[in-house]
Amino acid sequence: MHRFHEKVALVTGAAQGIGRRVAERMAAEGARLVLVDRSELVFELQEQLGAHCEVLTLTADLEQYTECDRVMQAAVERFGRLDILINNVGGTIWAKPFEHYEAPQIEAEVRRSLFPTLWCCHAALPYMLEQGSGAIVNVSSIATRSVNRVPYGAAKGGVNALTACLAFETAGRGIRVNATAPGGTEAPPRRIPRNSAEQSPQEQVWYQQIVDQTVDSSLMKRYGTIDEQVEPILFLASDAAAYITGLVMPVGGGDQG
Repeated sequence: MHRFHEKVALVTGAAQGIGRRVAERMAAEGARLVLVDRSELVFELQEQLGAHCEVLTLTADLEQYTECDRVMQAAVERFGRLDILINNVGGTIWAKPFEHYEAPQIEAEVRRSLFPTLWCCHAALPYMLEQGSGAIVNVSSIATRSVNRVPYGAAKGGVNALTACLAFETAGRGIRVNATAPGGTEAPPRRIPRNSAEQSPQEQVWYQQIVDQTVDSSLMKRYGTIDEQVEPILFLASDAAAYITGLVMPVGGGDQG
């Protein structure tokens, strides 16, 4: 398959997990890649993929708009266009009942899981509008209906609304905007954890409640694999989904989120 032959695709959060696998799969299908992550681990991926495709690798803090603007500009300066944007940055930092969150923690969850997607969409839009085409895939979450993740769920609810509203605005100008909403995903341990503090016994209980609720809510009663999460992203980014926009696709084994 060469769904992305000569397409320029920018993948955020590319150093680990879903983002890394998206990049690997797109490289195998002929994409020219811009890989962005706040961690320098992303340069390891460039070494892995560089022999097989054209790769530009950048480190950036995508919670800041100026950084999002910088990476989009760098992508277009290098490749002359931007065909695909995969917004993959985000993830639960803390897991606990809402009353136990401190105000700065609530703000941090929203900054992590809403603003990188919001800012990257805004920064990429002028380039896609000028060329009259583009596909954006936002990675949301079924955690919009879950336990012990209210701030994260609120942020991902914002991603869902962003996806729908931006699709309305841009469909007539050649741009498609969709999202996947992953459920629980079996992934290798994170090399850089989202929260560096060691979990207390109580926090371990609260996190296990998330795991139990996620499995129970899934009709398939299991977590998904990385590839089971990545394939819907690739489909929505490809021309095979040319008549699909404004969709938030749950990928949770039947859990609709």
